[in-house]
Amino acid sequence: MSACRQYLKRQYPRRLASRSIIALGLMSWSSSAFAYRPFDGTDAAIAAPGEVEIELQPGGRLREQRSTTLIAPATVLNYGLSEGWEAVLEGQGQIPLIPPGPTSLTSAGAFLKHVLQPGSLQDKTGPSVATEFGVLLPDSTGNSGVGASLAGIVSQRWDWGTIHLNAETALTRDHHADVFLGGIIEGPSKWSIRPVAELFYEKEFGQSETISGLVGLILRVRDNLSFDIGLRHALTNGHPVSEVRAGLTLGFPLEQFGGRAQSR
Repeated sequence: MSACRQYLKRQYPRRLASRSIIALGLMSWSSSAFAYRPFDGTDAAIAAPGEVEIELQPGGRLREQRSTTLIAPATVLNYGLSEGWEAVLEGQGQIPLIPPGPTSLTSAGAFLKHVLQPGSLQDKTGPSVATEFGVLLPDSTGNSGVGASLAGIVSQRWDWGTIHLNAETALTRDHHADVFLGGIIEGPSKWSIRPVAELFYEKEFGQSETISGLVGLILRVRDNLSFDIGLRHALTNGHPVSEVRAGLTLGFPLEQFGGRAQSR
């Protein structure tokens, strides 16, 4: 969770081509996906047991001071382990455009997410409360090491919209203490196109301080498929950062996919 982490938090590019083909072939399947693109924070919902959720950004643009970077691809793989538990793998590819540089795999991590208190996101009353914790994996270039993070998430859904609050602490890959505080607000969940926004503050002690805002839209095509676009502007150590994010979220039951594959 260094300054790089917040630019696309929940992404994982390994075997992207094969996963993208699988995803395209499964778009007509029915399932429910509540993963959280295009935000840096997340929600207090998880995938159902045996269900896979893929969050994919084929390409995004990140501009900071005099540098421009292509984020391609950025992916998250979520899998429902059991009732109340989810496994998460994430990461992103970074391709420096200005100035040009080598492609790298960054922001990779492996996490467990657990719903502590079922609530409105689980079709019950009151707030949903969850935690997410795990390891931050080294970048493919440079001298970064292994880090760790622990987050608390509270979500509440009303007829008029939904709010998600995130608080996270971490030991970064460079072994600095880091804190992240963020909030997400959405329009009514019944709308097929809903406006969304996010505001967060992050401080990596002795390294960087970031204040960030994002506005965007989420288009729900069906329960298991949605598209998103987001525009983010931030200040990191007083320097402007801008980013364009666009991608999709897809969910499908793994057992059903395996059964169809075996029948062919």
